[in-house]
Amino acid sequence: MEQFPRTEVGGVSVSRLIVGTNWFMGYSHCTPSQDTYIKENIRQRKAMADIMEVFFRRGVDSVLGGITPEPMVDAIKDVQDRTGVKGVIISTPHFKIGPETPANGLDPDDVQRVLDDEARCGAHICMPHQCITDALLDRCSRTIRHIDQITRGIRERGMVPGLSTHMPETIIYTDESKIDIETYISIYNSMGFLMQVEVDWTASIIQKAAKPVLTIKPMASGQVRPFQGMNFVWNTIRPQDMVAVGTMCPREAEELIDMSLQILANQAGNIKLQETRSKASVKPK
Repeated sequence: MEQFPRTEVGGVSVSRLIVGTNWFMGYSHCTPSQDTYIKENIRQRKAMADIMEVFFRRGVDSVLGGITPEPMVDAIKDVQDRTGVKGVIISTPHFKIGPETPANGLDPDDVQRVLDDEARCGAHICMPHQCITDALLDRCSRTIRHIDQITRGIRERGMVPGLSTHMPETIIYTDESKIDIETYISIYNSMGFLMQVEVDWTASIIQKAAKPVLTIKPMASGQVRPFQGMNFVWNTIRPQDMVAVGTMCPREAEELIDMSLQILANQAGNIKLQETRSKASVKPK
């Protein structure tokens, strides 16, 4: 069975397709009822492991998100035991920030505690979550204040530092100021969903980034169909860049892997279509 293409982030081999975890944890970006459905039906140890197993067996062994909450840690352990594949864990931890942070920096005890937890849970790449990175970003000075407190601690624990962000400035300022990171997250989809500048501007920033970019929300959290979303992203990023996807069942995971491989092989016309009664008149005899 064909294995998924890979890239490298700070010396770590990473699958170019990444297992996203919003659809595991209950973050639909849609409605409270959909969040509740996910939490009640998908945020279960076995359900998450069943989905990740499909990815791991196809060479998509890299998982992105908050890895420390239960039952995520146990689900990752289960899928590694089932497949014999050691996952590449890309974590997005949260740190304490407040009104005092710009002047005083982050709480060193909190930074140490959080990073110790990430290392204990097996994170290979550690990317402070968007709610931290973007709060520390300063457009006036074109810097990300105090981020070295975190990146230094990440390096000390043998993890690779990156930055999770929803702000395109993060990539620009990081490259300008030579912050010690090896990758960045960027929202990127054809709809412009949750993006702070136009799609073509974001595309240009990704193309010019000094390090590999991990793109998220390619299907705009379910508001863009997979065919449109995945074709757009795979055809407008670079060979070193990555795409994170969320799924809610094993078969959906299989479909997205197959679709991505066909797109990357320039065979998108062979993608299997869904069937409805209204399609009868457009099907060849």
